[in-house]
Amino acid sequence: MACVDDPARNLAKQLALFGRAVKRGARVLCTQELFASPYFCQVEDHRFFDLAEPIPGPSTDAFAAFARRHAVVVIASLFERRARGLYHNTAAVIDADGSMLGIYRKMHIPDDPLYYEKFYFTPGDTGFRAWRTRYATIGVLVCWDQWFPEGARLTALQGAEILFYPTAIGWHPGEKAKYGEVQHDSWEVIQRGHAVANGCFVCVPNRVGHEIVRTADGTPVSPDGIEFWGQSFVAAPNGRVVERAAPDREQVLVVECDLAKVETARTHWPFLRDRRIDAYGDLTRRFVDER
Repeated sequence: MACVDDPARNLAKQLALFGRAVKRGARVLCTQELFASPYFCQVEDHRFFDLAEPIPGPSTDAFAAFARRHAVVVIASLFERRARGLYHNTAAVIDADGSMLGIYRKMHIPDDPLYYEKFYFTPGDTGFRAWRTRYATIGVLVCWDQWFPEGARLTALQGAEILFYPTAIGWHPGEKAKYGEVQHDSWEVIQRGHAVANGCFVCVPNRVGHEIVRTADGTPVSPDGIEFWGQSFVAAPNGRVVERAAPDREQVLVVECDLAKVETARTHWPFLRDRRIDAYGDLTRRFVDER
């Protein structure tokens, strides 16, 4: 979805979109990354800490009530205020009875032009997690995490049949003509690779819209902002994109995920069986020097 400056309006819109999804049969629902506001990380500005909220808090209360009323699982990406001076980019997982199953705090925090997340977010300390919900065992990671195969694998090793990646990613408009196609392809391909390597479904909700964040006096922090590329998608365990949303409009994507395909993929392509766990110790090192 596209976001406006008013968090209450964004929450209301998100719940309305979830309502449309439920009417079409959805049982596990996931927001995009930081659905409650525009992507404020385009600038380092202390006033945006006011957008953060506790967990449990107002948003999780609203989603818990929705989950309980419709018997659905909800994954909500939130700006978490954990304590004074301690904030996280967090996903809350709510089961179909409205109970809070747990949270995942984003582990990999980027710091790039217009993606200044290290200013706002403390790296996660929950580790990689999977939850057995009423409908499926799911794992949740967040945006920049999607580029790291280690996170996907460690989540899949806990039994995750579906990996969800709430996302906020787009083009710098001035670079789109030259780099846009390859940037998008790289983003999609690596996540399709996670589906293949782990024999699971991968679901990636991304925001849409052209956002230009402004300073307190109304000055744009960037003349071009970010053009979010939408194109939320679901990849099957064989890596094929089952369905892909539009790049330029809000859309509810409801996709059937046959969990029997997870078992089929993991027995026909037995990557988990053939892993050489005795040989991977260097993965815990920053860099392996030549010996």
